[in-house]
Amino acid sequence: MEEKIAVYPGSFDPITYGHLDIIKRAVKIFDKIIVAVAHNYDKQSLFTPEEKIEMITEVVKGYPTVSVDTFSGLLMEYMKKAKATVALRGLRATSDFEYEYHMAAMNRSLDDEIDTLFMMTGKDYFFISSRTIKEVASLGGAVAGLVPENVARKLKQKFPQRQKG
Repeated sequence: MEEKIAVYPGSFDPITYGHLDIIKRAVKIFDKIIVAVAHNYDKQSLFTPEEKIEMITEVVKGYPTVSVDTFSGLLMEYMKKAKATVALRGLRATSDFEYEYHMAAMNRSLDDEIDTLFMMTGKDYFFISSRTIKEVASLGGAVAGLVPENVARKLKQKFPQRQKG
């Protein structure tokens, strides 16, 4: 039987407990999951691809079927190389669905052998986004409980002037 491989693509700038919730649930469905950090040269990121890979690798080390990689260019091309058949996408709210639906339709037109699986983020994390985490951290707010500890430490390093205590 062929191995069921899913790719969970995203910017993960930074990874949050919402992302981790999707990963924890997806390991029950797929034989292998590749967390694929999208390297977009046009998008300004707080963390470098190397920093993202380091943080995510530390967070998923307890999941032997999860690996971390980076890619640039078309997701469908990356997935072919990885022999993956499912793109895993997390949804927080209905507002995410329209964008994700259009992306899934475009990806399907590029390669109709690859499916997209949408997973709703758990109820405890639906309000978390990487953008909001960065904004709160940049203003000195606490992000503990919203991101893994290693990510919270990295955010404090990025915004040292704003941290209290």
